[in-house]
Amino acid sequence: MLRVTGYVNSAPGFGEQPAVINGASDLAVEVFGEAGRHARSAIGVAALPGGAAVEVEAILELA
Repeated sequence: MLRVTGYVNSAPGFGEQPAVINGASDLAVEVFGEAGRHARSAIGVAALPGGAAVEVEAILELA
């Protein structure tokens, strides 16, 4: 895994987006082991499609 970007539907003043995206990062390492370590961004947004709370995008390298 190379990179994970997480978008968190956030109210004004909420600054814990990295803590929300920790779950996706922890899962990647649990599933893929050391190969699941990655760069990461956590971004707060005013709204997501379909009323979603979180959207996660991953860029993977397959061998």
